[in-house]
Amino acid sequence: MIGPACPLCDVKDELVYFRGERAIVLWDPVPASPGHSLIVLRRHVASWFDATPEEQRELHRCIGVARAVIDVRHRPDGFTVGFEVGEAAGQAVPHVHIHVIPRYVGDVPDPLGGVRWVVPQRALYRSAPGTKKVG
Repeated sequence: MIGPACPLCDVKDELVYFRGERAIVLWDPVPASPGHSLIVLRRHVASWFDATPEEQRELHRCIGVARAVIDVRHRPDGFTVGFEVGEAAGQAVPHVHIHVIPRYVGDVPDPLGGVRWVVPQRALYRSAPGTKKVG
């Protein structure tokens, strides 16, 4: 074998709570919050854009599966759902996977900006000079 093994190709069975034809859903072994789950393509593919349309559809459907299980077990107040593509975006494991992260009131001081915090200076867009308040 050349290079390190892929941690998403060899996950522990006890972490998996759904097995689909093309994807699995599992508890993240290093969760950002209680109930943090990963939706992982069964085939080793580096990014969302390398997955087939059928694989992308199943990954998308699994978001609902993860949400339903997390809702029952953890009763979160919201969710952050997303994925990275490429090292520049923060992708640490080159195997397509989607994070479903339950969010709870008070889990961070101010959740405004959500995923925009990947570029901190752009996170608080509603308070930026010259912007209209939305909502």
